[in-house]
Amino acid sequence: MPEFSDEQIRELAYRLWEKAGKPDKDPADFWHQAKSELEADAPGDAPKPMPE
Repeated sequence: MPEFSDEQIRELAYRLWEKAGKPDKDPADFWHQAKSELEADAPGDAPKPMPE
């Protein structure tokens, strides 16, 4: 799984927070959501098909 820099996670977390209407929610929630989204979108994470 690729590693993402704190800056990449921070930028996405900020965009998610803005999109959510800048709520008073715990910033860690947006950090974890951003990290999860980056990891889910990372290439090479899809399972490889089984050989026949």
